[in-house]
Amino acid sequence: MSNRNFFDSVRRAWSRRVALGFVLAASVVACSRAGASQQIASLPAAPAPAVSGIAAMPGATTSYADLVARVAPAVVTVRSEIRVRAPQQQPFADDPFFRQFFGDRIPREQQQAPQREEGLGSGVVVSADGYILTNYHVVDGAQQIKVELNDRRVLDAKVVGSDQPSDLAVLKIDATGLPVLPLGNSDVVRVGDVVLAVGNPLGIGQSVTSGIVSAKGRTTGVGDGSFSDFIQTDAAINRGNSGGALVNTAGELVGINSQILSPSGGSIGIGFAIPSNMAKGVMDQLLKSGKVRRGQLGVIVQPVTSDIARSLDLKEIRGVIVSSVQQGSAAESAGLKQGDVITALNGAAISDSNELRNHIASTQPGTDVTLDVLRDGRAQQLHARLGEYHPPKAEGERADASDNGGNAGSGKLGITVEPVTPDIARQLQLKPGEQGVVVGEVDPAGPAADAGISQGDVIEQVNRQPVRSATDVATALQHAGSRPVLMLVNHRGTVVFLTVTPRA
Repeated sequence: MSNRNFFDSVRRAWSRRVALGFVLAASVVACSRAGASQQIASLPAAPAPAVSGIAAMPGATTSYADLVARVAPAVVTVRSEIRVRAPQQQPFADDPFFRQFFGDRIPREQQQAPQREEGLGSGVVVSADGYILTNYHVVDGAQQIKVELNDRRVLDAKVVGSDQPSDLAVLKIDATGLPVLPLGNSDVVRVGDVVLAVGNPLGIGQSVTSGIVSAKGRTTGVGDGSFSDFIQTDAAINRGNSGGALVNTAGELVGINSQILSPSGGSIGIGFAIPSNMAKGVMDQLLKSGKVRRGQLGVIVQPVTSDIARSLDLKEIRGVIVSSVQQGSAAESAGLKQGDVITALNGAAISDSNELRNHIASTQPGTDVTLDVLRDGRAQQLHARLGEYHPPKAEGERADASDNGGNAGSGKLGITVEPVTPDIARQLQLKPGEQGVVVGEVDPAGPAADAGISQGDVIEQVNRQPVRSATDVATALQHAGSRPVLMLVNHRGTVVFLTVTPRA
């Protein structure tokens, strides 16, 4: 064999070995992957990723269909009609005096039928024999009210009683055997609880939205707002939902949907419902006597802020401070005084003025109550027998008695003051005996302006001391040191405490 043939045979043999090695290597890799796949396949299957957090929570519901099926039949649509006389277009058309000059050139007025305004809202059936709870503003001034039931029946309704301060009304329809929504206890509702809103938004038909309780004890300043204690929710509420139901997951009524906060008029996730406990108290009185009686203490109060607490050397920021006491009221008879801090009513802690007002209002006139009070740092108890609340009569706005001109004030507060003379007292329509110093010029960048003091306000006290002159004010400021100054200010007839931090 030649050398060339020898080397060719060696190369062919080596090539076969290398090729066999590649084949064996590829088989090992393939087998190892197959083995790995077999091993993975033999393990327990991993759970698929949850579509949503609710679905992944053990025991959590993925549907409210059964709940809606129970509560929806008890929520109705309320339609009201108000008739308004059409404006007179030609007031002199039939006047003989004008016709002798203008003759038939004055077109005679065509007789126009009264115009109709229609309102839309919702309601909740609270008794099988046809009593329905809704909002006052849904039926206010209505000449005709119709209720559309869930089974498509349309029935005439009449107002049994209404209460503007709470924005509630009770209707009655001639029907029996109606589905009823049971009333829940709104006091035990917690922020974060799931709730459903049921009603007829924008007239499109009954709709259900879901959300949570966002807050409790809210005030909105919308409408009468006398006794507001709203449950706030992000469940979508729109026009037409007023008077509808806010229910919990137990199928109980915890609120009557009433208002929304929105710059556009549509839902932005801030809606308000009247708590069911307040609604029940109002409804019971309307059914019994057709009107609502409320207790009255006879004070104006405001929350204790951190600055007020520091000014009064209070150890805790709690309660409400009395800014004025009505003459002849239950509060005056009990010995309450301006500057007292009310911390509890009948043993229950009071955190803000709205809470105290609603507790007093929900108590019948003539009831004895116990008040825990801090006076000059000392705790004491006072006992009062409540009077009866009467809605205030409409009054004209009090005119501002001061000009807006003048230079900016100077000094630590950024204001100028002068004694209240008899002429100033008459001009400001002060009550007999009211004294103090009237604010003249106000520095817009000063601490008094920052606190809300304006021209024409009357400062009656500084750090609980009566003031009658600019010297009295200056002396009180010297004694205050670095602490905020507590002022009692009469602002257009409303007396409030304000804290001002003087300039250094």
